[in-house]
Amino acid sequence: MAFAGVLLATGCGSGSSTQSTDLPGTLQALSRAPGVKTVALTPGDADFSPGVVRFSFLVVANDGRPVEKPQAKVWIARGLKKKPYSRAVARLETIGIPGTSDSSDVPSIYVAHLRAPGPGTYWVFAKPQGAATAGLGNLVVRRRSYSPAVGARAPDVATPTLASTHGNLRALTTSTHPDRALYARSVAQDLAAHRPFVVAFATPKFCTSRTCGPVVDVVSHVRKQFAGSGVDFIHVEVYEHNDPARGYNRWMREWGLQSEPWVFLVGRDGRIKAKFEGSVSAKELRAAVESNLVA
Repeated sequence: MAFAGVLLATGCGSGSSTQSTDLPGTLQALSRAPGVKTVALTPGDADFSPGVVRFSFLVVANDGRPVEKPQAKVWIARGLKKKPYSRAVARLETIGIPGTSDSSDVPSIYVAHLRAPGPGTYWVFAKPQGAATAGLGNLVVRRRSYSPAVGARAPDVATPTLASTHGNLRALTTSTHPDRALYARSVAQDLAAHRPFVVAFATPKFCTSRTCGPVVDVVSHVRKQFAGSGVDFIHVEVYEHNDPARGYNRWMREWGLQSEPWVFLVGRDGRIKAKFEGSVSAKELRAAVESNLVA
């Protein structure tokens, strides 16, 4: 969690005694504007490299409830005491599929697309429209992401399938309502056949982050919308023998993944076309499949 504790040293929030010393137009001044209660952002992702990054987050009020307005204004700067070099609009995206996903106290998450020109630590301020609570935190951008980059070749691994487990569905998923179609083919099979596919690395039962969401439900829902399109959908559990105490399994390690959930879109050429860390809405995933994988 890149943002944990970052506000303790800054003393931000409405009514701060240092408000008069803020330079006008800086991110710190925005966070201390009259009538604004600023809290630490709760991030939904943390693996960033330079370029346009998909940044998901929650703004959680002091009473523990997420702020849920349709949009939030987002500013990004090179430092807390510097002026923002860019701004964007974050939109509230629904987590999971109504009527099918497990219940969650976080039904939606904000998603913004921000420009990070190079590696370093950036500061982000998000103000949901019409709300008195805003969020502040930093965004750490590495020279290279830990996960496979968009444009890179997808790691060629034989992920488990119904065939490889002799039809043992319980060995393949911790989902309480599994979709058998997600275990029909492996990553290696689709790469060898030059078939476009979506692969989700996630664990429905043992998801620990407040922002991870029911990603497998979303992938299953979108799969049904693309039936007959030639695009395959694959789910891979993340823990060895589905036991968190054993750590991540070899498929997670071979893909270089240090967190979950992840969703990758891979084209016929075997290269990654898009990726999502953390929660992804059905609307986001559907649009990505349409624009990147459907001929």
